[in-house]
Amino acid sequence: MSPEEMDRLAAEHVLGLLEGAEVELAMRLVERDRDFAGLVAAWQERFGEFDATTPAEPVADGLWRRIERGLRAPRPAARQSRSAGLWDSLAFWRTTGMATAIATLVLAVAAGLLWQQRVTTPVFVAVLVTDANRPAAVVNAFADGRTELIPLDAIAVPPDRALEIWTLWDRARGPVSVGLLDQARSVRLRVEDLPRTRPDQLFEITLEPRTGSPTGRPTGPILMKGNAARAL
Repeated sequence: MSPEEMDRLAAEHVLGLLEGAEVELAMRLVERDRDFAGLVAAWQERFGEFDATTPAEPVADGLWRRIERGLRAPRPAARQSRSAGLWDSLAFWRTTGMATAIATLVLAVAAGLLWQQRVTTPVFVAVLVTDANRPAAVVNAFADGRTELIPLDAIAVPPDRALEIWTLWDRARGPVSVGLLDQARSVRLRVEDLPRTRPDQLFEITLEPRTGSPTGRPTGPILMKGNAARAL
């Protein structure tokens, strides 16, 4: 998994946007990966207002005293008006300032979440399972055409072999290779020249020679497979 993908996963974990297998992956990484745990802690601090696990930090009294002294400083006569009472009211400025800050924060976070959801929320998801019906990898297909594979477990790959990822949406054309890996890791699949992912589209991983299948079709044993379904 690339640093950008790790950071995205950590942010979505803190915001509660993950579902299913990605939740399990994030929780497992928090326990086992010190770097990922650090990313989660950093996002918890950034979204502290919305993250119940972050301890509250009250505003220091000294800050309000400095604001109060500034409000009481002499002002030019031209600026005096019947609204001076509100101008000199520390309670008014506390309330107004806090309300403005909260509104700004909410709008900024809401806009960010909407953008992030469009970019990072998959349209289709395929859970690849083994012959023992155990989830072993997840394929996420996004609205912009990006498609990624995220393994859930380590896979032992012999030195002279490789993992080849295939997809099948048209039986007349047959399976098409969209990735070749020497080990189980997160990877962006090569689907730029293929039709967009559709419901029930098959994804599978086979064990092939180190340079890939010599025939352009799966030749090795199928390690896992699954069909795409629309993400909830």
